Amino acid sequence: MQMSGFGSLSGAQTRALGLCALALLAIAAVVTSIKDAPGIPGYLGAALALLMLVIAVVDARWLIIPDQLSAAAFGLGLINAAVIAPHAMWEAAGIALLRGAVLALLFYGLRASYRRLRGVQGIGLGDVKLAAVAGVWLDWLTMPIAVEIAALAALGVIGVRYDASGRQLHAALKFPFGLFLAPSIWICWLLEATLLASP
Repeated sequence: MQMSGFGSLSGAQTRALGLCALALLAIAAVVTSIKDAPGIPGYLGAALALLMLVIAVVDARWLIIPDQLSAAAFGLGLINAAVIAPHAMWEAAGIALLRGAVLALLFYGLRASYRRLRGVQGIGLGDVKLAAVAGVWLDWLTMPIAVEIAALAALGVIGVRYDASGRQLHAALKFPFGLFLAPSIWICWLLEATLLASP
């Protein structure tokens, strides 16, 4: 009797399984957000989770981060900053804007420096805008953690992939950094909402 496995799945079946996995991941992220951050912040975190998931999928597939998705996440981040500091809404939103600008400028500076040194783009403008999203959602402590998680995950995945295929890495390699940074933003938001939350 012949057993069927994943190797015998058709392209349509593989895509269907992938969509099911994404749907389950989205549901789990939404439920976790609402459960671990009760009230409006939880619903905002759930929206962040969905936006980051969509950005990760789109960047992985087409190597682009749509401006509309980044803008939506950025706007929700400002709302979140105001909601968690209701007695100092404008100040909280201003600080969130400052964090977003600082991280975006750091990414833009890295992009410009890499292009000057290597003659090719190392970071896309979509990644710069996503860095601004990270800044408005995350505190000064967790911003670098999100970037480090994303960078280490990207290096690990790419290293394993190229090692398995026997190919060599090269400077002109294009990879979707948003695939790793977007989930890291939500993970660090969740970290702030749970382990780092004020008692």
